[in-house]
Amino acid sequence: MPIAGFSLDCERLPGELPAWRATVRSETWAVVARGVAAKGGRLVALWGSDRTRGAAGGFVVSAAYAVREGLLWLDLPLAERGAGYPDLASLFPSAGRMQRAAADLLGIAADGAADRRPWLAHGTWPEACLPLRRDAAAGRAGAAREVADYAFVRVEGDGVHEIPVGPVHAGIIEPGHFRFSVVGEKVLRLEQRLGYKHKGIEQRFTELSPLDGHRLAGRVSGDSTVAYAWAYCTALESIAGYAVPARAAWLRALLLERERIANHLGDLGALGNDAAFAFGLAQFSRLREDWLRLSNEAFGHRLMMDCVVPGGVASDVERAVADRLTRQCDTIEREVRDLRQVYDEHSGLQDRFMTTGQVPPPLAARLGLTGLAGRASAQAADLRCDQSWAPYDQLAVNMATRTGGDVAARVAVRFDEVFESLRLIRIILLRLGESDRGSDIRGELRLPAKLALGAGWIEGWRGEVFVALEWDGERGANRIRRCHCHDPSWQNWPVLEHAVIGNIVPDFPLINKSFNLSYTGHDL
Repeated sequence: MPIAGFSLDCERLPGELPAWRATVRSETWAVVARGVAAKGGRLVALWGSDRTRGAAGGFVVSAAYAVREGLLWLDLPLAERGAGYPDLASLFPSAGRMQRAAADLLGIAADGAADRRPWLAHGTWPEACLPLRRDAAAGRAGAAREVADYAFVRVEGDGVHEIPVGPVHAGIIEPGHFRFSVVGEKVLRLEQRLGYKHKGIEQRFTELSPLDGHRLAGRVSGDSTVAYAWAYCTALESIAGYAVPARAAWLRALLLERERIANHLGDLGALGNDAAFAFGLAQFSRLREDWLRLSNEAFGHRLMMDCVVPGGVASDVERAVADRLTRQCDTIEREVRDLRQVYDEHSGLQDRFMTTGQVPPPLAARLGLTGLAGRASAQAADLRCDQSWAPYDQLAVNMATRTGGDVAARVAVRFDEVFESLRLIRIILLRLGESDRGSDIRGELRLPAKLALGAGWIEGWRGEVFVALEWDGERGANRIRRCHCHDPSWQNWPVLEHAVIGNIVPDFPLINKSFNLSYTGHDL
């Protein structure tokens, strides 16, 4: 029994990822959730699946938890199509929106859930359309409808008024609606409405060859293309029982750390700009552009799309290119250290950053704040450190944390993580140089002729990226039965609503940028 404190009949999923899966009954579903919460575990994801096959099978709700031993994936089969399952939102608040999304996509709902409003469905889908049901094809072909009203929570009182913002925003950003309830400029409440970018990605996976799915995974959220592609490939390689070559693992880590730095450089400039410090935007934009251009030269794509592939990586790094990558690390580190000193000593910036958008550590723990935003609120979780596997088990990653929980803390974590990733990249390049460049970087996957499940779990720049993959190799089907992709933004969007309370409306762009959450990775 691998999971301490629970009497579960778990199976270990193949591969390096420490992941266990078990099928449970309704009572056990609730007991395990309480146990995980009591032991300080985290809810990583919650999703539903249609596992009907003709008259057999049924619907399943699944949850993935981060526990001390690794990842725990639980399946709860539902007795019938309209059956419910125990609500998890009382234990893990972030589960609320995931449960609402599962209801929109499959028609399965949590019993006793306080909030049953639609989440991804805006009323425009054809009547009775549940997109992830196997029998939904006819429903999807029906006529679209008008957008339905959404029951925003109203705040009333003397001087209280609402400010609606979006879903179309100034500048080129993704769509989301924010409904502020304010007195004067002070924010009393913020309520979000997302789902505008729902595009049927999870259904699309079932129509693709499994060996092509990494390309779609890499486009779930373009700023996390390496993390998603790696997570998808890990899940597929687990199903195939395949271990990637050692050199490929090092190259994947190189790509992931470059992706982390590119996003941090962009955010540090944007945060300066949102505090009226255009000099910061100009300098960090220049550094990020240099970084992306060299990625394009070295890997064939500025964002490194399609570089992580099933069985390994698409290409190796020449020695001359490796030398350029190393020299760029030296240049970037020198300039970022200078810019950090500028940021730290600029009184105007610090006045805007300090105490703005605070999420105190106890609140962060209760709401499940994750990723870099969580680490800025003393939530010491980083898969590269906690559950490290190749090559991170040989890198001794230093986790960056802060306790302030404000914009300043989230800026500081970004600076710290840039320097740490630069250190890691130098080590990775050194190890690549010492190993045989002629060694394999990609192998061939052979998927089993049976039902099989796999999971991928990667510490992306924003936080934990998770992919759950169901492969149907039975009876000649040979297709993806279900692929669920989970972005850490699911956990952190609701926390943003709390972070802005008590601040003034003009500070919202700054607070929002300091989280920099994904719309498209959330909406799917």
